[in-house]
Amino acid sequence: MKLRPLHDRVVVRRVKEEEKTKGGIIIPDAAKEKPQEGEVVAVGKGAVGEDGKVIALDVKKGDRVLFGKWSGTEVKIDGEDVLIMKESDIMGVLEK
Repeated sequence: MKLRPLHDRVVVRRVKEEEKTKGGIIIPDAAKEKPQEGEVVAVGKGAVGEDGKVIALDVKKGDRVLFGKWSGTEVKIDGEDVLIMKESDIMGVLEK
């Protein structure tokens, strides 16, 4: 992917959810909610503060993050659906 987000924006690829429940019930596509978990694909250089200095982002490429259900803007890049959102839309980073 050849996209560099600007300022405090982040490009996130949604993580695929499992096709069936723990009990073995297969969930049809129409009944699934979009996952609120994803992997950071690209990050901007940071927000610009009032003093003109760049404030670095807390997330980095490869981080697994949680975000709000309605966060970001969905776009298709190189045939792949991704989200572009501000870093402030990310609720947290999942650590191993």
